[in-house]
Amino acid sequence: MKVFLLFSGSGTMVVMTDRSQVDDQSFLAVLASKGVEKFVAYEIPVPLARERYGHHFEKAEQELSADRPLRVLDYNGERAMRLFRFAELGAVVMHEPEGYTEQKSF
Repeated sequence: MKVFLLFSGSGTMVVMTDRSQVDDQSFLAVLASKGVEKFVAYEIPVPLARERYGHHFEKAEQELSADRPLRVLDYNGERAMRLFRFAELGAVVMHEPEGYTEQKSF
């Protein structure tokens, strides 16, 4: 199990997965289905996430399965940013879909 702090165009969130890496193709497909295709992720050590989220973490952990490889621990980016210091997080992973092109607006 892994826990990640994700920064994406739709906001900051903390997610839990039973996949071993944030760039696992099945995990990326689940994120994409939720509208998260391009993101920056930091791994949060599982014991630290368990400590900070308590019972909420335990409940989400119980709901992880092959059919549900993604559980959102926190949709509130402001709270997530208060709960974790950057020094506590793992290395950064940046993901951009293959073939991504800049779209101009206006």
